Amino acid sequence: MNRNALVTGGTGFLGRRLALRLRDEGWNVTALGRQPAIGEELRQQGIRFVRADLRDRERINAACAGQQAVFHCGALSASWGPYNDFYDSNVLGTEHVIAGCLRHQVGRLIHVSTPSVYFGGSHRLGVRESDPLPRRQASPYAATKRLAEEAVARAVARAGAAGLETVIVRPRALFGPGDASILPRLIEANAVQGIPLIGGGKALIDLTYVDNAVDALLLCQAAPAASVTGRVYNITNGEPMPFDEAVSKLLGKLGIPVRFKRLPYAAAYGVAALMELSARLLPGRGEPMLTRAVAGMIGRSQTLDISAARRELGYSPKICVDEGMEAFAQWWRSKHDL
Repeated sequence: MNRNALVTGGTGFLGRRLALRLRDEGWNVTALGRQPAIGEELRQQGIRFVRADLRDRERINAACAGQQAVFHCGALSASWGPYNDFYDSNVLGTEHVIAGCLRHQVGRLIHVSTPSVYFGGSHRLGVRESDPLPRRQASPYAATKRLAEEAVARAVARAGAAGLETVIVRPRALFGPGDASILPRLIEANAVQGIPLIGGGKALIDLTYVDNAVDALLLCQAAPAASVTGRVYNITNGEPMPFDEAVSKLLGKLGIPVRFKRLPYAAAYGVAALMELSARLLPGRGEPMLTRAVAGMIGRSQTLDISAARRELGYSPKICVDEGMEAFAQWWRSKHDL
């Protein structure tokens, strides 16, 4: 029997890895995304590619036709930017995916959210899925991803006899070969002005190797509906470590001397606010090197409890952080002739 899966964000970091894994496991995969060059690479690897934006309701609806599973990995992901841009992609885009699933009677929707919904400017350790969320999120990205989660939760009740099964995952800080965000930004910051070492760099952070996150998504698809429908799962490597240790480990594997720039948390937060203001006044310069959301991410301890995913999904990270960083370093060196 043919199994058909749609991956939104299929040209992104996580979506691309997921699409290839699904193909390897015998699925007929459609990758939906905005990057035609990567889409062409996927097409040559036996994956159907649909170039579309999440804001395009009709194209999203059409892409859901004939699918048994939809993995909604697509999102506008950044720590800074106009709220309306995030809302249109993350909230309206998710509503378009939900509507397409309901119209075409897709069996299961696996929605990729973010642990950013948990965090503000305070330390939080061992956060569980049932723990309260802050009244305000730290960024437009986090705020709109929370609204997207609420839309998915409403879909369970609205589906009724249509039988849409939904699962939400919150993977933390994805990294690995192909990462164009977290680790490359650290490498760039180290080269340009030094990496901000906020509050001594001892804040605990969680990381997730990308293939471990792919494992979790496949487990969400395969799990019995009665045990996972409507559930939310934290996903990490389960190896919290101090920020300065993670940075030193990464750059050490690349043979790059570490340049830390020590800043008290209050000073870092103030500098980030000024950088954001400058970016607003001088549009076109892109995302600031440091934002208030990033200052909170690396200056405050933020770790997740993944016991629910272990217990209910059978999730067990296969690639440890050290192995994942070595894989990233090898890939990075091959791309930059190091």
